[in-house]
Amino acid sequence: MSNKFIGKSVKRVEDKRFITGKGRYTDDINLPGMTHAYILRSPYAHARIRSIDTSAAAAMQGVVTIMTGDEVGHYGVPCGWQVNFKNGETMKEPPHPLLVKDKVRHVGDAVVMVVAESREIAQDAAEAIIVDYEVLPAITDASKAVEAGAPLVHDDVPNNICFDWEIGNPKAEVDEAMASAAHITTLEFVNQRVSPNAMEPRSYIGHYDGVYDKYTLYTSTQNPHLIRLLMCAFVLGLPEHKVRVVGPDVGGGFGSKIYHYTEEALVTLAAKKTGRPVKWTETRSEAFLTDAHGRDHVTKAEMGFDGDGKIVGLRIKTFANLGAYLSTFSTAVPTYLHGTLLQGLYTTPKIHLDMTCVFTNTTAVDAYRGAGRPEATYLLERLLDLSALEMGVDPAELRLKNFIPAFDGVTQPGYQTNVALQYDSGNYHGVLQRGLEMLGYEDFRKAQKEAAASGKLLGVGFSTYIEACGIAPSAVVGSLGARAGLYEVGQVRVQPTGKVSVFTGAHSHGQGHETTFAQVVADRLGIPMEDVDIIHGDSDTVAFGMGTYGSRSLAVGGSAIMKSLDKIIEKGAKIAAHKLECSPDDIEFTDGKFTVKGTDKSLGFGDIALTAYVPHVYPANLEPGLDFSSFYDPTNFTYPFGCHIAVVEVDKETGATKVKRFIAVDDVGNVINPMIVDGQIHGGLAQGIGQALLEGVEFDGNGQIINGSYMDYAMPRADDLPMFELDRQVTPCPHNPLGVKGAGEAGCIGSTPAVVNAVVDALWSAGHQVKDIRMPLTPERVWSAMQ
Repeated sequence: MSNKFIGKSVKRVEDKRFITGKGRYTDDINLPGMTHAYILRSPYAHARIRSIDTSAAAAMQGVVTIMTGDEVGHYGVPCGWQVNFKNGETMKEPPHPLLVKDKVRHVGDAVVMVVAESREIAQDAAEAIIVDYEVLPAITDASKAVEAGAPLVHDDVPNNICFDWEIGNPKAEVDEAMASAAHITTLEFVNQRVSPNAMEPRSYIGHYDGVYDKYTLYTSTQNPHLIRLLMCAFVLGLPEHKVRVVGPDVGGGFGSKIYHYTEEALVTLAAKKTGRPVKWTETRSEAFLTDAHGRDHVTKAEMGFDGDGKIVGLRIKTFANLGAYLSTFSTAVPTYLHGTLLQGLYTTPKIHLDMTCVFTNTTAVDAYRGAGRPEATYLLERLLDLSALEMGVDPAELRLKNFIPAFDGVTQPGYQTNVALQYDSGNYHGVLQRGLEMLGYEDFRKAQKEAAASGKLLGVGFSTYIEACGIAPSAVVGSLGARAGLYEVGQVRVQPTGKVSVFTGAHSHGQGHETTFAQVVADRLGIPMEDVDIIHGDSDTVAFGMGTYGSRSLAVGGSAIMKSLDKIIEKGAKIAAHKLECSPDDIEFTDGKFTVKGTDKSLGFGDIALTAYVPHVYPANLEPGLDFSSFYDPTNFTYPFGCHIAVVEVDKETGATKVKRFIAVDDVGNVINPMIVDGQIHGGLAQGIGQALLEGVEFDGNGQIINGSYMDYAMPRADDLPMFELDRQVTPCPHNPLGVKGAGEAGCIGSTPAVVNAVVDALWSAGHQVKDIRMPLTPERVWSAMQ
C-alpha cells in the first residue's frame, strides 16, 4: 500500500448526487405500462377472518387485479436461521404467508393486494373491500405471553415459545459462584422495542418480461443477492438465472432492509399475473407497522463480586420478543448475536444465559443497528455502573480491575470467552484511560458536588463495549444455524486503458462504499481514485454477494477486493517480466509501477493493462485480459471495542435530561477514511442516545401501536445532542488483510447505557437510590423515579 489514500479524509464521491437530489431510488423508477399496488392490512392485532368480499373493488374502473390469501396462501417467506430448543427439538417455525387467509396476527398484517392504474385508485378500491373479522384477545409482552392462559399467536405453538436456549457455563457452576459472592447486584429491566426509521421507506417494483421469461425486482434492500436466493429457492420457486434483483440507491437501512419481505414476492407474482410492472411503496405509517422492529427484551440479570471487587459470576434470564412471525435473521439476534457477547470486556469466570424467544401479536422483530450487541452491552454496562454505586466504589476503577489484559492476536493468542467467541485483539484499558483523560474525571466529580450544592443534578455514565462484526465465517455461522454462507465477493476488472471497474457484493445504503473501496483500490494499484469505479447492487452484474450489515463491508467485502487486487498484480508482474526480459520474481510493484528490482527499468500500470488486452508481446501460456474475481470467507469475526462517557444534567423539578457532553473513544482497527468513520460514529451515537431518552414503540392492551407516526414517536434531533468529542485507538484486526474491524454500529452500542448510567448517577448524587428507569427516560419517568 502506498498510503496515498488510505487513512485520508477524502470527501465522499457519491455525495455529489445525494446532496443535489440526483440519487436514483426505487420509487424514482417508472417503467412503461407500470401499475401500482396497495395492500389492505389488518386493523386488529389478533382476529380470525370470516370472509373477504372484493366484488365492489374488482368492479371499479382502473383496477387491474386483486390478490387474496386464497390465491397466494401457499407462498410464505422463510426464516434464515434455525435455533433449536435446549432439549434439541426443532424451533417452532409457523408459516409467514404473503397474504393472510385465516387469522391475522398483528396490526398491519397483509390481507389483500389491489393492483390498479394508479396508487390512488388502488387505495380507493381497497377501501371498498369488506373483511369480516372475529376479534381475538391479543398479547404483546414477551414475559407474559408464556404464562398459562395467554392468547396463542399460533395455535400449534404451546405457550407461544418459539424456542428456549442457553449459553455459557453450566448453570450449577454459576449458581455456586454466585453463592460465594460478597456482593450481588440484581437488575430487572426492559430493553424497549424501537422502530428503525430509514429516511427512504421500503419500495419495490416487480417486472416480468414474457419474451425472455425473465423477472426483475427493483428493491430498496441491503442485500440483493440474498433476496434473489430466498425468493427463488424458498418462496416462489423461480429459476435463479431467470431472476434479476436490483438494489439502486437506498436511503438508509439500519438493518430493517436486510430481510426478505412479503411485498417483494407479491409484486413479483403480480407482475407475472398482469404482464405489467407493479410498484409498491410504503407510507411512513406502514413502515411503523410492517418494517421489522428492534430490541424488545425483558431481563433479570445478576452480577456477583468478591470482596476485592472482582466479578465472580453473571446469571441472566431473558424473554426476547420475536413478534408474530419469524423474520429472516430474527432468531439469531437474541442468541448468537447477543448471548455470545456477554463476556464483554471482562474476565468474568462464570456466565450463564437462559433465553426464551416468544411469539406475540406484534410486528416482527429482527436486527436493528447493532443487533443483539447493544442489548448485551446495555445489560453488562448497566450492571457495572449500578454495582459501583451499590458497593460505593468508582465505576471506572471497577472496570479497570475486571478488564481482560491487552493482547494483539499476533504475538499473543486471541482471548477465548466463556460464551463461544474468541476475541481477535484488544486493549481495553487504553480506551477507558483515554476517555477519562478527555473527561477530566477528577474535575468532573468536584463539579458534580458543587452543582448538587446549588440544586443541579449532574451525572456521569460509563460504557465500555465490545461487538462482533464482519459477520462470518460461514463454517461458524453454519454450525450455529445459519441457512446461508456469509462470505463476500469482489471482482476487479482492469480496462485496456488502465481504468478499473470493481464489482462488490457488499451493498451501500449510505455507508460511502464508492469512496472507501475506491481509496483501497487506488492505493493498492497506485492510480488516481478517479480511475476507479465501484459497482454494486445488481445481481446480473455482480457475481454474488451477501450484502451489507453487521459492519462487514470492509472487513469481508474489502478483503475480497484485496484478494482480487493481489491476483491483478501477480499477473501484471508476469506480463511486465516478459516485456522487461526478466523473471517475475525480480519484479516489484509500488506506486503504480512494475520495476525490475535494483534497476530503473519499469513499466506503468497502464502499460501492463493495455498489453493484457493487446497481447502482441505477451508471455506464452498466459491468458489475455486482466480481470479477477475472489470469494473471501474470513477465519473469525472482528471485535471493535471502545469507551463511551456521557455527562448529563437532570432538572430535579421536571425530570428533563440534557446531555451536556458525550465522549467516544473507539477502536475499530485500521481506518481507511477517518471522516467517514467519524460520520458513522456520529450517526450511531444519535440512535443510541435516541433509544435512551426519546424512542420506544408503545402498544396498548389491544396490540395497537399508539405512537406510529412522527407526531408521537420521538426521533432524536440535532438540538437533543451535544457536540460529540471523538478519539480513536488503533488495534488492527490480525486476520484480515486490511486490519479493519468495522465502525457502523459502535455508536449505538456504547451510547445507550452510558446515558442511562449518567442519569442514574445524577439521581444517586442527590440521594435517590434508583436502580433502573425504563427507557426512554422521559421527564415523567425520571421525575417519578425521584419521588
